[in-house]
Amino acid sequence: MPNLYKSWVLIISLMAHPSFSHAAQVITPEYEEPKVVFDFYFEDPQHIASALYWVRSTISPLLDEPYNMAPEMMDVVVMIHGTEIVTLAKHNYEKYQESVERMKYYHALGVQFRACSLAAHDYNYQPDDIYDFVSLVPSAPTDLVQLQMQGYALIMPLIKSKKYSIEEIR
Repeated sequence: MPNLYKSWVLIISLMAHPSFSHAAQVITPEYEEPKVVFDFYFEDPQHIASALYWVRSTISPLLDEPYNMAPEMMDVVVMIHGTEIVTLAKHNYEKYQESVERMKYYHALGVQFRACSLAAHDYNYQPDDIYDFVSLVPSAPTDLVQLQMQGYALIMPLIKSKKYSIEEIR
């Protein structure tokens, strides 16, 4: 019984501790100017919409208080080389309009969009088929290696199907 008594005393004392009953602590770590490459390679072109939120979640907090970083202080690259390359084809604008407009917005903030020439070739796309805010590189994997060798952090967005709305699980 003494062990059970000690366990209950510990649980009650933890629950009574001031940090247990208060709201989560909001911290603002000191962040350096980001130097990051996002690797977009998805099985479904529609996943680019979710992946772009990873870009937003990286740069948006740094634009606001307390960081107030100017967009030109951030070095952000998005490498596109999966099925989502179809979103970059001008003739697919209507189908992927929302994602294209978000990419244009991020590009205006200084985000570089690069696409793999090999992947474009696989889809029979010519440079004229691709939006002008996108740079074609010879090979996405080769470019990813080079960027990492130059100190870029690699982020590979994990995209999962959303089963529940936020309201349903809140």
